[in-house]
Amino acid sequence: MIVCHCHVVNDAAIADAVGAGARTLSEVCRTTGAGRDCGACVFSVRRLVCEHVASPVLESAEPSHAAS
Repeated sequence: MIVCHCHVVNDAAIADAVGAGARTLSEVCRTTGAGRDCGACVFSVRRLVCEHVASPVLESAEPSHAAS
């Protein structure tokens, strides 16, 4: 899906940028070119960055025994 029409940046490019180490909206925009012209895509880019940067909940974080 195209996220930034000005620079033809798709959601896969956003995921690739995060996979390559970009962790902030600014870093992803700098890396991909998204959000650098009209800015209409910035909210969509930010949502995708948050989705890809969010770490999964670790099972070890769960209590190992039930509270009594």
